[in-house]
Amino acid sequence: MKSILVIGFLIAASNLFAQDMRQNAFSSLFSDQKASRVGDAVTIVVLESSQASNNAQTTAGRSSSLSLSGKADLGKVNPPSADVSLGTSNDFNGSGATKTEGMVSTKISAIVDSVLPNGNLHIEGSRKITINGEEQTVSIKGIVRTSDIATDNSVLSYNVSEAEIVFKGNGMINSSQSPGWLTKFFHWIF
Repeated sequence: MKSILVIGFLIAASNLFAQDMRQNAFSSLFSDQKASRVGDAVTIVVLESSQASNNAQTTAGRSSSLSLSGKADLGKVNPPSADVSLGTSNDFNGSGATKTEGMVSTKISAIVDSVLPNGNLHIEGSRKITINGEEQTVSIKGIVRTSDIATDNSVLSYNVSEAEIVFKGNGMINSSQSPGWLTKFFHWIF
């Protein structure tokens, strides 16, 4: 009877502490743990570099001239001679150039927000850094293919489709770089 009670107790205890095979189905002894489900974390390595330049030059010119000259000789009496000249000129030269360059390098942890029907992952994440009252927030969202996730669970930013990478700053430096209210008012008027 004691052995039946012990066996019954062991069966009940094994049911309490048993592992669910569905829970461990994503774990493998032979593969890396990569983000694939809602709530999984992935590291986005932001390496963005952009350059753009535009150069334009315009030259236009127009010139016109009209001249009239007359002289008459009536024998010994010479009437006054007349010369009339009329001319116009119009010249225009214009040029302009723009050039922008930017470079961003950072790492942001993001969370899988949803899994799309084709298996792609919609990710979203942000990071806020505050140093001496200067606050900088970096946020990212986009879609990642599971095949683009590296073995260390990271993704390069150029592999994030529909990526929205936003850098925002707030503090004394940001305030000093923007024009004051009086300058904004005059720019609004003029």
